[in-house]
Amino acid sequence: MSKNDPPFRFLDEAAIAAAERHHIPYDWIYVGPAIDPRHQGAVLADAPVIPDRGSYGVPQLKFGPNFADVLADLASPRFRRLVEAKLDIDLAPYPQVTLMTGNTTGNYNEGYAHPDSRHKIVTVILGFSREWPYEAGRMRVLNSPDREDFAFEFPPEFGNLLMFKVSDKSWHGFLPQKGNRMSLELCWVDSEAYVKREYWRHSVSAFAKAVPVLRKVLNYAPK
Repeated sequence: MSKNDPPFRFLDEAAIAAAERHHIPYDWIYVGPAIDPRHQGAVLADAPVIPDRGSYGVPQLKFGPNFADVLADLASPRFRRLVEAKLDIDLAPYPQVTLMTGNTTGNYNEGYAHPDSRHKIVTVILGFSREWPYEAGRMRVLNSPDREDFAFEFPPEFGNLLMFKVSDKSWHGFLPQKGNRMSLELCWVDSEAYVKREYWRHSVSAFAKAVPVLRKVLNYAPK
């Protein structure tokens, strides 16, 4: 870690650094929590309001200064170097894409199993839900495309963090559950072109979800 890196405002560096790296079924690390729970009230008071299901590009959302500080921690070279050390990978050449989700409808197709796009290098998922009292809806590290075949699961509650190397084996997903399920997905990706394409795609989706008729159609699209 460079001595010139400013310290984190909210991320718990010691907890992330101490977290165990797992290799089965792929390389993944869980940190619970990666943000001290005492910050929950201040951060969530400044969190964006997510009106519908699905993902929204963070640049298109409005939020306050404490939430902005969390985003700054995640976008910082300090966090990148910490992830690099944990996963033994060089992420310096790669840009980031950051998305937010806020709600799930409980439709059968939400949380479907997927390994992530081949354009993604590393994925980080950070929970922002105030609570998650349900058995379903917990993010699962999957051994296969079967959502019932899981190695680990965690609730999307405030501060819980999962990071993993993306590969053709990095299956993950969750069982459908209706609720206020806020989480952030940060990915290092292979090109700026992919960044622009993802943010454009999610801006179009956000516009469509603001139109009632189109929103009903999108509710049946995979999450």
